[in-house]
Amino acid sequence: MEFKDVVRARRSVRAFRPDPVSRATVEDLLEIASLAPSGTNIQPWKVHVVAGATRDRLEREVLAHRETRPEDGKAEFARTEKRKEPYLSRMRALGKDMYGRIGIPRGDEAASWRQWGRNYSFFDAPVGLIFTIDKDLDSMSFLDIGMFMQTFMLAAKDRGLDTCAQGAWNLFWTATRRVLSIPDDEYIIAGMALGYADDEHPVNGVVATREPLEQIATFHG
Repeated sequence: MEFKDVVRARRSVRAFRPDPVSRATVEDLLEIASLAPSGTNIQPWKVHVVAGATRDRLEREVLAHRETRPEDGKAEFARTEKRKEPYLSRMRALGKDMYGRIGIPRGDEAASWRQWGRNYSFFDAPVGLIFTIDKDLDSMSFLDIGMFMQTFMLAAKDRGLDTCAQGAWNLFWTATRRVLSIPDDEYIIAGMALGYADDEHPVNGVVATREPLEQIATFHG
């Protein structure tokens, strides 16, 4: 594919087939992602790749923690649950489409809680990635790791693989830190599912709309 086709084909996949992804493939994708830019070349990204028994243990322990300690569902760093327009409407439109496709009616909190919990099974993807950075870095490093993740996702799509970046992994982080022995001086920023999309699953029919250029760009000169 041409680059523009890779960008257009990439999407957030929330149901995966069990087909394995080799370690060599993941290493190759990480090598490509490591070419992403970063401020003054500090390259702040760190990645924990989980598969097999370790992936399964992480899923079990985080889901158990989520059920027994729901009050721990807060990030270590600043996040906001408040949204103003137009961001609120965009978020709600995506949620309505996604939950409608999988038969979860508005107001069904139990079903919504279960579906959100699928983040912690990496949506059944065979490989999961957890991204961290040192806590003493400033907010610019959050941009750096975002560019690293985006480069990884595009490289994966170019190889016929699919991904879903997951902010949910910066919640209930104490269980993830314990299972993966992540040092206390690192923030758990996000996770990512990696595998092959289950194209038969209705949730993967979701297409996130994009705003027209005139809504996002102001030209000067």
